[in-house]
Amino acid sequence: MPLVLVTGAAGGLGRQILPRLIANGFSVRGTSRQPDPGISGIEWARSDLATGQGLAEAVLGVDAVVHAASSSTRDTWAIDVEGTSKLLEACRAANVRHIIYVSIVGVDRIPLAYYKAKLAAEERIMAGRVPWTIQRAPQFFSLVEFLIRQAARYPLIFLPTDFKGQPVDTGEAADVFADLVRRGPSGRTPDFGGPKVMQLGEMAAAWKAARKVHKPVVSLPLMGKVAAGFRAGYNTAPGYRVGSLQWEDWLNRAEF
Repeated sequence: MPLVLVTGAAGGLGRQILPRLIANGFSVRGTSRQPDPGISGIEWARSDLATGQGLAEAVLGVDAVVHAASSSTRDTWAIDVEGTSKLLEACRAANVRHIIYVSIVGVDRIPLAYYKAKLAAEERIMAGRVPWTIQRAPQFFSLVEFLIRQAARYPLIFLPTDFKGQPVDTGEAADVFADLVRRGPSGRTPDFGGPKVMQLGEMAAAWKAARKVHKPVVSLPLMGKVAAGFRAGYNTAPGYRVGSLQWEDWLNRAEF
């Protein structure tokens, strides 16, 4: 039975990918700095992308790697870029036959610092001499909810309401990545988005209704190339929609 390693296995996406791989008939190993023993049915390997510690052991005997580990706020370059290089070195030494990289729609068009790191990691994957697949995904519903909830801590909810997004349920995104393991190395696959392109103002209105919040939303005008990219919807993929769960329905079933 082929063995698949998932990096970032204790994170939001990684946790969703694990059971889908098992359901597809793979043996599964998860790796992260802090393994989660609460996830059953898999083996765990402790590793650290920033230092490279434990990576050789994590990839030992592995047929494919789903590289979902990332850090948008702490040591981003060390983890996402240099850490990806360290992982590729370990994969080459272990004769891993396929690495699937979880990237983000718009990393090549929106000059956000985190996106620049993800794009650099894509370049490392393409040059890494391990057969590869790069799949760019949109923001997840859980991230959008977090951002709105953070803004709602204040009397007025200041948001760039004209930013566009095409968010998706994490589980439905995980379906895509689990299927990519079965398909084998595929190069750059088409970007995908969730069921609907929406403006952040629309998402905030639905969030307020679902959470019974009555604070007013105030449009926050942001300037610069990053803001222009989100306003233009460079982070969306309207031609390739994945999933059936709508933002409003996700809000009504999610518990926070």
